[in-house]
Amino acid sequence: MQRLLIATATLLSLAAGSVHAGRVAVEVVDVEGRPVRDAVVSLEPAGGAAPKTYAPTTHYVDQKNETFIPYVTALHAGDSVVFRNSDGTRHQVYSFSGLAKFEYVLSPGESSPPLVLPRAGNVAVGCNIHDMMIAYLYVTKDADLAVTDAKGRATLDGVGAGSYRAHAWHPQLRPGIVLPVQGVSVDESTPGTVTFTLALLPDPRGTADREHIGY
Repeated sequence: MQRLLIATATLLSLAAGSVHAGRVAVEVVDVEGRPVRDAVVSLEPAGGAAPKTYAPTTHYVDQKNETFIPYVTALHAGDSVVFRNSDGTRHQVYSFSGLAKFEYVLSPGESSPPLVLPRAGNVAVGCNIHDMMIAYLYVTKDADLAVTDAKGRATLDGVGAGSYRAHAWHPQLRPGIVLPVQGVSVDESTPGTVTFTLALLPDPRGTADREHIGY
């Protein structure tokens, strides 16, 4: 009988938690209405939304065919990143960004030590051997975050009920621009929806225009 009561209480607790969890559907397009891939969208709690906690996570950025994969990685403050070299050639991964300055010379098959990113900001990453290689790390203190896919869409699940400020970031936004913000409300019955329209600079991959990409 005691086990039955414990099991019932556990199920009720899980059900109660799910009742207050919602979803936010995100779409990001450019000024011509085309889907924008690799945009980071995060939710900052506003009125009535309780801040969420998260455990630090290790993310991996690979190097294949002289390309960083993924192009954009979204992290929580306190997360770490490891750079892998899956190419048959050596890479020299580096950044001069204010948030993190580092340099790793990686032979084929090697990985860097974990690099902890303790605070919010963004990091432009390059390779000193292959100038066309570019990647970005976007770090936020917001618990709910996602990166858009090839259709310019992302879904944030398990979002607590309440009001939020949705922030959007993309590496091709003009430097110094005020990041777009939208309000969104979340409850258990109606998913929140957010659409951002971003004016983007040309894709820097392959151009090695380091004056403007923040190395």
